[in-house]
Amino acid sequence: MASPAFNFFFPRLGVAAAVAGVLGLSGCQAWNTQDTVPPTSGVQPLKGLAQNVTIRRNAMGTPLIESSSFHDALFALGYVHASDRITQMVTLRLLAQGRLSELSGADRLDVDRYMRAVNLKKSADELYKASSPRLKRFFEVYARGVNAYLFRYRDKLPSDLAATGYKPEYWKPEDSALMFCLLNFSQSANLPEEVASLVLAQTVTNDKLAWLTPSYPDEPLPLDEAGKLQGIRLNGQVPGLNEISNASSQLAALNLPGAGSSNDWVIAPQRSRSGKSLLASDSHGPLSTPSSWAPVQIRAPKYQAAGLSVPGIPMILAGFNGNVAWSMTSVLGDNQDLFLEKIRRQGNSLSYEVNGKWQPVSVRNETYFVKGQRPIREAVFETRHGPLLNSAQGTAMANGFGLALQTPGLADDKTLDALFDLSRAQNAEKASDASREVRALATNLIFADASHIGWQVTGRYPNRREGEGLLPSPGWEGRYDWEGYADPMAHPYDQDPAQGWLGNANQRVIPHGYGMQLSNSWAAPERRERLAELAGAGKHDARSLTAMQYDQTTPLAAKLKKVFEAPGMALPLKQAIEALPTAERAKAREAYTRLMAFDGRLSPVSADAAIYELFLQQSMKQIFLDELGPESSPAWKALVANGQLSYSAQVDHLLGREDSPFWDDVRTAQKEDKAIILARSLAATITAGESQLGGDHNAWQWGKLHRYEWKNAGGQTVRGPLPAGGDATTLNTAAFALGQDFNTTQAPTTRFIVDFGQPEPLMIQGGIGQSGNPASPNYINGIDPWIKGQYQSLPLQPQNFDRAYGKTRLTLTPGK
Repeated sequence: MASPAFNFFFPRLGVAAAVAGVLGLSGCQAWNTQDTVPPTSGVQPLKGLAQNVTIRRNAMGTPLIESSSFHDALFALGYVHASDRITQMVTLRLLAQGRLSELSGADRLDVDRYMRAVNLKKSADELYKASSPRLKRFFEVYARGVNAYLFRYRDKLPSDLAATGYKPEYWKPEDSALMFCLLNFSQSANLPEEVASLVLAQTVTNDKLAWLTPSYPDEPLPLDEAGKLQGIRLNGQVPGLNEISNASSQLAALNLPGAGSSNDWVIAPQRSRSGKSLLASDSHGPLSTPSSWAPVQIRAPKYQAAGLSVPGIPMILAGFNGNVAWSMTSVLGDNQDLFLEKIRRQGNSLSYEVNGKWQPVSVRNETYFVKGQRPIREAVFETRHGPLLNSAQGTAMANGFGLALQTPGLADDKTLDALFDLSRAQNAEKASDASREVRALATNLIFADASHIGWQVTGRYPNRREGEGLLPSPGWEGRYDWEGYADPMAHPYDQDPAQGWLGNANQRVIPHGYGMQLSNSWAAPERRERLAELAGAGKHDARSLTAMQYDQTTPLAAKLKKVFEAPGMALPLKQAIEALPTAERAKAREAYTRLMAFDGRLSPVSADAAIYELFLQQSMKQIFLDELGPESSPAWKALVANGQLSYSAQVDHLLGREDSPFWDDVRTAQKEDKAIILARSLAATITAGESQLGGDHNAWQWGKLHRYEWKNAGGQTVRGPLPAGGDATTLNTAAFALGQDFNTTQAPTTRFIVDFGQPEPLMIQGGIGQSGNPASPNYINGIDPWIKGQYQSLPLQPQNFDRAYGKTRLTLTPGK
């Protein structure tokens, strides 16, 4: 799973400024940041424990919780999560509640309005009520552990949280269900795409939208989806669209917990050097402190597992339990739809149209307590489809459209129980049974025991009467309404395939026209293509899987060369290059020659890799900037955002779409075609390279343009910049905003490998650092192992604990 860190949550305070803020809050008394770091040895009495629990930590700070009861282990997990990540937990809870502006001020009000409308609290209440008494007890015990920390350290909170002046509320069991619903909400790629499409519709006509929202390279343009909007004037008719788009872009930057971008794969025994299965997983997110995931190991009677947890959720969501390994990537399932609603004012209330008749909207009131301001009270309106995301515009919608969000209900959902059962499954068959019950999380879930491998698509997906949900639908007709959900038995799955491996990289997992509507918002196929190339070659072990996780070769470069050499393009492209002015002609020739010689390896020291990536950037501007620019415009930002979420219009145009209207440069009198725009892009590549890398073309390096830079919650750099290789299409992902700049926006934040052929199968990279507290020695100590490709072993056999974790212990004892 992928993804937190909070680049934008807090004021831009460094650690020193944060400390100064706390000194001001505490009356200028002496205050030591080290006091905010809980001890890792000694004895701590905590009220709520039944028996002693010991916690050991390895060199990276990963905790091993040893307990004589599972309830006490969960209590300790709550205490450990809060000790390491209380700022993260508090901030994500406020985000999920739509209360970030209480912490960070009015800049977060658009996000709060958005999240109040989405109303994750309602979903969390449904999910929690549907869970078994067993699960509710687990959540209650975990909450007591979090609160034991909050009580003990109420006056010694981490500097970044203390500096805000916000006093965290105690943790409730329902808060963990809320965090899980935030995890689920963060899986959607199509919701921000639908918002972006409305932004684009403010600039381009509806008939051009399909060219900007392609589904996949081998699929026709979604003309029927765009056809839903024919005859509907959208320009300026969606009040509050800018605020919704702002909230959507802020959420995209906040690195929510989830698996928006990730890879995982399993190797069957016949492709393994040891004759036993292997599993590999890596999750992607911004290079921000802390990572979204927190590695942990639990050993208690009748339960042991090690792997990745999300602080705030009392579960190991991906990992290894001694018999079964499991992991998840986002399937990018489309289970959320936006509906345009016709609104009119009737007296003092609002109504919306349903099949020619007008019905009153329902209303709930929300109060926002904005830091530094008086409270704001506003209504949230709802239609039969769901809440209006632009409710804050109130009566302005009577002159335009309301924007309703429909999401699946979670009543009677047993997902939380299923995930717990998955974490203690003793064989692949039991893991498969548990995975089929996961409804509230849309993922590609893979699992393996020593002899078998499997894959299951989880989640809940609507049956639409018409349409595919890729673009917003008219809500007044009823033609595009939902009619229940797809039968879970129709969800894609596979076990022990003849090819000997299964893998996911957020790509399309079903053919177009499959018997259920899963999604039309897949990630580009190149990561999965490279995965297939490597997984299908020879026998594998942990060493080869590590090499795959660090692989920086893109298949897209070879596809681009085929485009240049295609029978209908080779001659027109050369003619277009020769038709350029002399200086530009020489540059285009050089770029063409270098690209045709490029082997696709995006090494940070490669000059040809720099030329390749400069071409991708410049071609995007040459194709679209004339109609969607300038680069500061909402339309251009929407196109850039869409390219980061799923298969991009820019790559779609490079690989085909010769008849696209966007090839013509509307700023010129002539009518350009694809060859002319490609020739201009080649010339612009060298011009941009000289501007950014200097006149010595042989000294250019991809890593001089493309950097890793780790930042803290306030936006300050804590490590880097360092040269980066790869891009969004490589297994070792280092994505950037195509059309904007080369700054790394997504990279693997955690990796783990399970090799059933080893005595201790699990090896892990836990992220940037185990702790989110800047004063902790485990704040950013994960970066060097990440750079060097070093993994930590998390042994499950007790005789190996001392070697991995040492003998130093923190003992939690029952307090009075």
